[in-house]
Amino acid sequence: MKVRTPSLPALTALLLLSLLAFSPMLMGQEAVAQEAAGQAAAVKNPFVGTGWAILPPVIAIGLALITKEVYSSLFIGIFVGGLLGSNFNLVKTFDSVVNQGLLTAVSDGAGIFVFLVMLGVMAALINQTGAAAAFGKWAHKNVKSRTGACLTTFFLGVLIFIDDYFNCLTVGSVMRPITDANRVSRAKLAYLIDATAAPVCMIAPISSWAAAVASFTKGTGLNGQELFLRAIPYNFYSLLTFVFILGIILLKLDFGPMARHERNAREKGDLFTEGEEVDNDMKVPENAKGRIVDLVLPILVLIVASVLALLYVGGYWGEASFSDAFADTDATVGLPLGGLVAMLFSILYLLGRRVISAKEAMKCVPVGFNAMVPAILILVLATSLKNMTGALELKEFIAGLMEGNAAKLGNFLPAVIFLVACFLSFSTGTSWGTFGILIPIVVNIFAPGSTLMYIGMSACLAGAVCGDHCSPISDTTIMSSAGARCQHINHVSTQLPYSVSVAVVSFLGFLLAGLVQNWYVAFPVSVALLIAMLLGMKAFKKA
Repeated sequence: MKVRTPSLPALTALLLLSLLAFSPMLMGQEAVAQEAAGQAAAVKNPFVGTGWAILPPVIAIGLALITKEVYSSLFIGIFVGGLLGSNFNLVKTFDSVVNQGLLTAVSDGAGIFVFLVMLGVMAALINQTGAAAAFGKWAHKNVKSRTGACLTTFFLGVLIFIDDYFNCLTVGSVMRPITDANRVSRAKLAYLIDATAAPVCMIAPISSWAAAVASFTKGTGLNGQELFLRAIPYNFYSLLTFVFILGIILLKLDFGPMARHERNAREKGDLFTEGEEVDNDMKVPENAKGRIVDLVLPILVLIVASVLALLYVGGYWGEASFSDAFADTDATVGLPLGGLVAMLFSILYLLGRRVISAKEAMKCVPVGFNAMVPAILILVLATSLKNMTGALELKEFIAGLMEGNAAKLGNFLPAVIFLVACFLSFSTGTSWGTFGILIPIVVNIFAPGSTLMYIGMSACLAGAVCGDHCSPISDTTIMSSAGARCQHINHVSTQLPYSVSVAVVSFLGFLLAGLVQNWYVAFPVSVALLIAMLLGMKAFKKA
């Protein structure tokens, strides 16, 4: 599928229009601030606390749209922020980029980076045991229908929520023989893998994604873990994706290009329709000693250990109540603590079971680290960009800008944020890069602790996942194609109508949520709309 890239002149015009829109505020700032008691005038940096503060993320977004490459785009945004913050003093710019940006980002995110590495090591350990292959053998004996094969794929994807990369690798390798035997097309398998990778990580409090969100909110005065938890009920795209999957499986409904792929698989045994199987190195090792419990138990220990660690850091075993402990906890400390316990348990447990040797276990350490390097790099750069905009007082500027308009626009902002995040994530192919850029802006638009702020945050996260889910250049989309060993173009073309259908209902859900500000109303109505849409399609196909 060819993605249309916005032209450079169009983006340049968009950037100029954005700057012109801010020009009254930019030109209206005083360059000199008079000190009290008749002291000499002190020159103020004209770029701090003005509309110029939004320029670094705008440049990062624009370059990401043009180049489809997030690393260099984020770094250039960081550098521009350093230039503005130093008033174009080159020596101070480099000092600011290194010390205030990169080093501070690494220091602030050290706990999250450690947790990500531990997740990578655990994923490598579980993969090495052959436990996933054992699950596949069990499913092959017990799953005897197309519906059963699809439901098993869905539930396995939901179970492996700690990281989307691990999800794509394991679910694809395990379920491919089962879905092939039951004549489920590879395009459908790729969709099920993709739809239970990022979306499930985005609503799992104990995952690499939750850790990333908590990291991006550091320095905002908000508790990242509490913010993530409160945003879950409003994350309509992720939640509705699960409803959509169950709906099309149980109703035996397919539409768009997917219908042709499924019809060919069901009637002709043609699993590919177009193209052939794509071979790759994404294989689950065979290990006769591996058991299903070796897959489930480490994940359960990770969940329990992380929750207890978060409560411990929040002071639950001191004087704090359960709710207060979760509200006051620090995810950058609690998650690494829980991850360390789970990782050590997994190593000792697997060694005790003699599933793997000590040498094989230690080989998983660099493998797990390497798997998490891209995620860590995006975190460092996105957090550095946040630090640069913080030094430029973007928070204060946006707060002043929105003060007079929030009452009129606030209720519709979540839906707008959702669309912006969808477009940015689709164009760049990265969820983390998207909410790394948008989260610092979103948390400053709404009143701290307000329901609307949580809805806005959910819209940002949901939109990032949605765009990532649709994007042909997303790493998760690419890995889902590889996990199913199907042509990437087939996966993208068959998945897009499904993702867009859920996105439309999600947009309506955010419109309603912004008005009623109650997920007890907005979510059930969104579910009802989605089910009505599926039933309508089913009736239309029969007619």
